[in-house]
Amino acid sequence: MGDGTLPKLIEVPAFTEFIAQGWDSPARTPDLVPGAADAAAAHRARLAAELPGRTVVVASGRAPVRSNDTDYEFRVDSDFYWLTGCAAENAVAVIGDGEATLYLPPPARPGDLGFFADSVYGELWVGPSPSLPEWSAALGVKVEPLAEFAGPPAGAVVAWAEDDDAQELARVLAELRMIKDEWEVAQLREAVDRTVEGFAAVLAEIPAAVAGPGERWLQGTFDRYARAYGNGPGYAAVVGSGAHAPTLHWTRCDGPVRPGELLLLDMGVETRSHYTADVTRTFPVSGAFSPVQRQVHDLVERAHRAGMAQVAPGRRWTDFHHAAMEVIAHGLHDWGLLPVSVDEALSDQGQHHRRYLACGIGHHLGLDVHDCARSRPQAYHGARMAPGMVLTVEPGLYFHAHDRTVPPELRGIGVRIEDDLLVTADGAEVLSAALPLDAAGLESYTQAQLGGQGEPR
Repeated sequence: MGDGTLPKLIEVPAFTEFIAQGWDSPARTPDLVPGAADAAAAHRARLAAELPGRTVVVASGRAPVRSNDTDYEFRVDSDFYWLTGCAAENAVAVIGDGEATLYLPPPARPGDLGFFADSVYGELWVGPSPSLPEWSAALGVKVEPLAEFAGPPAGAVVAWAEDDDAQELARVLAELRMIKDEWEVAQLREAVDRTVEGFAAVLAEIPAAVAGPGERWLQGTFDRYARAYGNGPGYAAVVGSGAHAPTLHWTRCDGPVRPGELLLLDMGVETRSHYTADVTRTFPVSGAFSPVQRQVHDLVERAHRAGMAQVAPGRRWTDFHHAAMEVIAHGLHDWGLLPVSVDEALSDQGQHHRRYLACGIGHHLGLDVHDCARSRPQAYHGARMAPGMVLTVEPGLYFHAHDRTVPPELRGIGVRIEDDLLVTADGAEVLSAALPLDAAGLESYTQAQLGGQGEPR
C-alpha cells in the first residue's frame, strides 16, 4: 500500500473470492477414543441418579495465555470430559436427567472469512475440524453452535460459579469419579503400561545425560515418549539426580546426572483419553547401589510393601499410610535419627519421623494425577476402600544435603517408590508391577537398559 502498511486480507475482495475456491473436503470425523462416548453416557446416568431432577452446566475450558496471542496447549477440564467424552476447547455442556446438549464453536471452513482470518477456529490455521453434526453423531448427544448458548437455564447448577451449588457439584463429581468403571480401568492400564515403557526409554538415555545435558535430557526423553504414545505427560515429570532426589517436586530438572548417584524418576503418561499413570522408582545411575544407598532403599521398600499389603476393599483409606509410616519410624529409630521413642514419634502429637517424609504417601488416580481432590474429607481420607478405586502408594525417605540432623553419608540421598493399585473385589492388583521393586531387581533392570554399560553388582 502507498503508506507502507500491509493490506488487510479480509478487506480484499479478490483475495477472499480466490481463497474460498478449489478446496477438497478432507476427512473430519472426530477422533474419539473408542468407548469414550458410551462411558460418558454412563457417567451422566450416575450423575443424574446422584442429583435427580437437577440440571448442571459444565465447560471444557480455555487454554491459558502464554504471551500476547500465544497460548499454552489446551487440556480439557476433567469433569467435562468425564461427562461428555469430548475434548474440544471452549465448549459448554448442559446436562439434565442424563441427557446432554453440547455447545461448540463451529469450525471456519473454505468460504467463511474465518477460514483464513481466525487463528483459533480457521481450518487454514488449525487444520480440518469436525462439523457440529459430525460431533453429534460421534458423541451421541445434541450439539448446537456455541453462539446459541443463551446462558445457564434457570435453576441450573453452574460448575464455574462461586456458590454453594457449584461446590456441591464439584464434590459430587469428585466422589463419583472415585469408582472407576471397566472402561476407565482399561484407560489406566494403558497409561501405566506406556509409563513403564517410558521408564525404559529414559534409562537407556542415562549415558547421554551423564555426558552433558543432565536431568533435563531425561525429562525431555520421557516427555517425548509420552507425546508420541499418549496425550503427553500427565504432570511435570520429576527427574532428581543426586542431591536433587530429596526435593519432592523437583521439576526444574536443570542439574547434572553423575555416575554413582541415585536417580529418582516420578513420571506418568497421560493417554489420549486423559487418564494418567503416576509411577516412581529410584535407580542407581551406574547400575549398582552403594551400601548406604541400598540401606535407604531397602527401608523404603519394606515400608512400601507394608503399605500395599493394606490395600483391599473395606480397609480404611489411612491403613496403608499408617502401615508404611510405622516401618519408616522403626527404621529411623534403629538408625538413631529420632529424638524420641517410636511410639512418641508415631503419635498425633509427635510425627518426628515425618521430617524425612513430610508428604502424604498415596492418593486417588484417574483423569487427574491427584484425582478426586474436591471430595469431602470423610469421603476421602475418612472413607474405606472399595472395588474400582485406583490409588497410589508412595512412601519415601528424603535426606537433604543441607540437613544436619543426619550423618554425612546419608545427606543428599532421596528414595521414593510409587506404584498404582486397583482395588479389586478381594484385594488389590498392582498395575505397575512390571517394574522391579527391590534393589537387586532395579540394578539388573538398570544394567539391561544401559546395554551393559553399568557397573556389575
